[in-house]
Amino acid sequence: MAILPVIVGYGGCNAAGRSSFDQSYKRMILESLSGAERETTLAGLACMMGLARWDGSGYRDMAGAPLDRAAVAARHAGAVVDGTLIRRIEANHFDPDAVFCHRNLTAELCDGEGMRFRVTRRQLPSPLPAGWEVAADHGDTLMVTVRGAQEWRLPATQSMGVKAAGQLPRGFDPGAGYNSRFQPRGLQMAVMGASDAIHSLGVSWQNLCAAVRPDEIGTYASCAMGQLSDEGLGGMLRASLLGGRATAKQLPLGLNSMPADFVNAYVLGSLGHTEAITGACASFLYNLHAAVRDIRRGVRRIALVGGSEAAVTPEIIEGFANMNALANEDAMTRLGDPDPRRYSRPFGYNAGFVVAEASQYLFLMDDALAIELGLDIHGAVPEVCIDADGVKKSISGPGPGNYLCLGKAAAAARALLGEQGLRRRSVVFAHGSSTPQNRVTESLIFDRIAAAFGITDWPICAVKAYVGHSLAAASGDQVMAAIGTLRHGVVPGIKTVTEVAADVHAGRLRIPLADYDARELGLDAAIVNAKGLAAITPADWCSRRGRRRRCSNVVTPGTGARIVGGANARGRQRTLIGSAWIVACLRRSTVLAKGP
Repeated sequence: MAILPVIVGYGGCNAAGRSSFDQSYKRMILESLSGAERETTLAGLACMMGLARWDGSGYRDMAGAPLDRAAVAARHAGAVVDGTLIRRIEANHFDPDAVFCHRNLTAELCDGEGMRFRVTRRQLPSPLPAGWEVAADHGDTLMVTVRGAQEWRLPATQSMGVKAAGQLPRGFDPGAGYNSRFQPRGLQMAVMGASDAIHSLGVSWQNLCAAVRPDEIGTYASCAMGQLSDEGLGGMLRASLLGGRATAKQLPLGLNSMPADFVNAYVLGSLGHTEAITGACASFLYNLHAAVRDIRRGVRRIALVGGSEAAVTPEIIEGFANMNALANEDAMTRLGDPDPRRYSRPFGYNAGFVVAEASQYLFLMDDALAIELGLDIHGAVPEVCIDADGVKKSISGPGPGNYLCLGKAAAAARALLGEQGLRRRSVVFAHGSSTPQNRVTESLIFDRIAAAFGITDWPICAVKAYVGHSLAAASGDQVMAAIGTLRHGVVPGIKTVTEVAADVHAGRLRIPLADYDARELGLDAAIVNAKGLAAITPADWCSRRGRRRRCSNVVTPGTGARIVGGANARGRQRTLIGSAWIVACLRRSTVLAKGP
């Protein structure tokens, strides 16, 4: 029997909260939760945000007074709702109304005597700029005279048109749980995300390591942009321009392989395989493809797959803004709704995407080992396929690769679940970047694939409406939401729009603008679609036993994988595990299958 890579744990964080135990997913469907589930979600987020705390036996406020769960939820509901999801960029990142910059100034000194000032010898530039001369030498202090035209760069601030981002919950510091000094934010998030995934396993990491050889463990993770905060490449590149100097840590900690290397060194302590593949917005799926490949070959039995991206920096935002890719204040005002919380509008009238930060990690294991250890199985990733777009005018433009990968994912889901499983019990997790071009081209792909497979009323979900676009971790955000959707049966609606845009091809699609309750129908599969600048797209699907759940997902440029999962590895779930598999593509396509 072929080896099946199964998901036995997952964790991380994004603008909606922690990934483990579906907290971030539940924040997306908060309005649809029952009273107890809603209270638990609000209380958990309140603790994450430092508004309350759990002492091991009960909740307490920050002064130490005991509270019950209902009291925590009631007291902090407003702050939790206001401090999560996409929102105005907050001061812990930067002030979008006062971003530091330099202004070039050309000045002609009018006074024939010029300008005179004192400066320490150490501060005197070498060689002297034109028109400068040292008029007097007093040891460590020099008198300088400046004459004629001068070119100066003066410190200043500027207002950015982009005011919104998908930020981690307000008050949550990913580096507060360990000694994280001088570490870039993206690596702090990676440590947090991988630790969250480990704790979701329900078994100590040491016990898992004892069950396999060291080289049967692998870590596969990366980021797309590198670590561009002050502690990483960003600080290194700015140092000399700001009159400072780079540190010994900024370059190595800035590498895009650090979400794997750092986790190996400081979380897993692994001596096994490590790999970091970068594929723009599909980086998470590229790494998933590599892990699935190695597990299916039998060279790895345990794999940690992830991505971490701290992209809320002025430089990254300015770069995307200059590509006209981001929603900004002026454009959103013209659309009639400048609220930063509603900047991301997949399939609605929109003006661009919203940059975000996130860290997502999941544990894969071969099915035999998962059953042997008695671990819970949340999904499986049997296969990942990749299709590119071929020759094209624009690297970011649409192409045929997405049709190929999504078609393969749908065909794989149909082969496993049957016609009715695909047609009536599947859901699509769209790339949904919130750009005007994406809403047209991606909806056309979905509509044509639906027609080819006889699908009508195909539910479409776009989680970037909640958490923004976290670049390398974006497909991880989608996979985490897909797992939650298949488990709980409620598809998060696109609540940031009031109507679907007229140019969206929705003849065979259901694009819900409120949460869509599919529990009575029973979801068997989810297809996750994502795209990247390299024009690669992935697709993924899931299936569940009984009503087999399937989940398809297409990710950013790169690969796709199919995931099969269930509530527990024991008992009836074994039959599903033996037969489940998935497909994905470059324009990645992944198939997720949910267990019995």
